[in-house]
Amino acid sequence: MDCEPTPKKHLTKPDEEAALLGWSTPVHTKASNKEHFIKALGASNLSGSLALGSGTVFTPEPEVRVAENKPAKLSCSYSGFSSPRVEWKFAQGDTTSLVCYNNKITASYEDRVTFSHSGITFHSVTRKDTGTYTCMVSDEGGNTYGEASVQLLVLVPPSKPTVSIPSSATIGSRAVLTCSEQDGSPPSEYYWFRDGTLMPTEPKSSRAFSNSSYTLNHKTGELVFDPVSASDTGEYTCQAQNGYGTPMRSDPLRMEAAELNVGGIVAAVLVTLILLGVLIFGIWFAYSRGYFDSRTANKKVIYSQATARSEGEFRQTSSFLV
Repeated sequence: MDCEPTPKKHLTKPDEEAALLGWSTPVHTKASNKEHFIKALGASNLSGSLALGSGTVFTPEPEVRVAENKPAKLSCSYSGFSSPRVEWKFAQGDTTSLVCYNNKITASYEDRVTFSHSGITFHSVTRKDTGTYTCMVSDEGGNTYGEASVQLLVLVPPSKPTVSIPSSATIGSRAVLTCSEQDGSPPSEYYWFRDGTLMPTEPKSSRAFSNSSYTLNHKTGELVFDPVSASDTGEYTCQAQNGYGTPMRSDPLRMEAAELNVGGIVAAVLVTLILLGVLIFGIWFAYSRGYFDSRTANKKVIYSQATARSEGEFRQTSSFLV
């Protein structure tokens, strides 16, 4: 039976406020009741379930794995409730939302989820639906409570991984190679190949890599050479796999392990010293020629204003060089 949104006329005032916030007051109320019954009656676990009072809630399938864009059924069975009120809560990291409230699918899920007394069914799941779903059952009077959780894992094959590989690395230094992909669900594990040969987690366990010194993290995809050796030269490829779909490999990239170029460093130092010497000589030459003499630089020429003359009178004005 498909669920429909609960009419407002059946909601109490606290329920109306909770509905506007996307949450339900009864969930918090039942949590309080649950704490009360834990102290008074004790709790029992059954297939990952919690039962308070005479009610029992459990799931026959606590983990559901299904391919993306396929339907998924999350089962929840219960007994010992005279008038059961069922709610489903979804949690993923720090995000929590209600899928079903008081036997009704909430508005954000009603287009793709249906409710029945045996569970909820997704018409088509996406990778965003991966998470924990909790089935919570209580009596209308609040005297009996039980819950059970179902882990939904939406399966998505890995995409082609992206790698970062230095084109060259100095022998004796530290080099870091990275590999990652964003689509795989569950998250992918990463494996490295050099010249087409799978690199073992422990390099000393293989004759082909016994001269290398590296650490390999299959979870993060990071390959660290510390230090780099001459035998580390080669073409590197990363493979991402998560047990679903076809493993994906990156394009091969070559890394050259090279000796420190001492001759180049010496040549660079000599060129720098020569340029510095030319600069110093140029400054000395400029000073010796008086280009930086402050007396010459501060000389000013002052011209006097010609005074009025009578007709026929001529008097030469003077100029002074200071």
